[in-house]
Amino acid sequence: MVGVKHCDLAPTAAVKFFGAGIAACVADLITFPLDTAKVRLQIQGEYKSSEGKKVIRYRGVFGTINTMVKTEGPRSLYNGLVAGLQRQMSFASVRIGLYDSMKQFYTRGTDNAGIGSRLMAGCTTGAMAVAFAQPTDVVKVRFQAQVRGADKKGVKRYNGTMDAYRTIARTEGIRGLWKGCGPNITRNAIVNCSELVTYDIIKDLILNYNIMSDNLPCHFAAAFNAGFITTIVASPVDVVKTRFMNSSAGQYSNAVNCAIIMMKNEGPLAFYKGFMPSFLRLGSWNIVMFVTYEQIKRQAMKAQQSWETPI
Repeated sequence: MVGVKHCDLAPTAAVKFFGAGIAACVADLITFPLDTAKVRLQIQGEYKSSEGKKVIRYRGVFGTINTMVKTEGPRSLYNGLVAGLQRQMSFASVRIGLYDSMKQFYTRGTDNAGIGSRLMAGCTTGAMAVAFAQPTDVVKVRFQAQVRGADKKGVKRYNGTMDAYRTIARTEGIRGLWKGCGPNITRNAIVNCSELVTYDIIKDLILNYNIMSDNLPCHFAAAFNAGFITTIVASPVDVVKTRFMNSSAGQYSNAVNCAIIMMKNEGPLAFYKGFMPSFLRLGSWNIVMFVTYEQIKRQAMKAQQSWETPI
């Protein structure tokens, strides 16, 4: 990201790559229940009751969390955590860790990056990340959507993370692991541009106008605003992505068909289902991730400087 003082040693690409993955995992560990609540709210309305069974209704972020704890236990809030951490190490490392490098590529090595170069860098790393991490995203969403005892005879859809990868590949083919890749690329291009470019620009403005120095309050303010803007822009695509990834074979012909059916059956507000948990999650996730990421970069550079300083 921007904001490294000229007198400081610039973080290497390796530091950014691994630092972004570690920071994203820390953010996921803290905010995962909010992400799970978001998924449950997004798929609500997709299933109709059968055989007279009552369908659990989720109301609001904390109402959803409370209902899940009561009906499925506290561990249900962390369904898919393993796949989520796998996703962040392969996904955030690419989309966040390589953002600065890709920005320099589009500006041909200069430090004067315009809005166009930043948007191109965000779209590129977002699309690249999906190519690596799509299977982990599919498995994460499936676990988060899995309600204990909801399947026939109370049998779980998947018994574990590796079982989910194998089962999806066996029953839906290898393509099943890349289900929803199209809307996910769209979603992550939007999210990456909104998230990284907004953070980049806001942090630049804060530093250029001397509102704050390059410290934690600056990172907090830039990350919070980036999370809010990203949620507004990306929610419709995120809901469609979640619905399509979680769907059974043949339920939707493609992501566009999924969006059309949602609009027809549930109306336009369906595209903003789970907005509040999305904002709470993205806002808090951005704050934790960017603050952690900046600190990792800073500490890594201090360590490198101490190694290179002669005694």
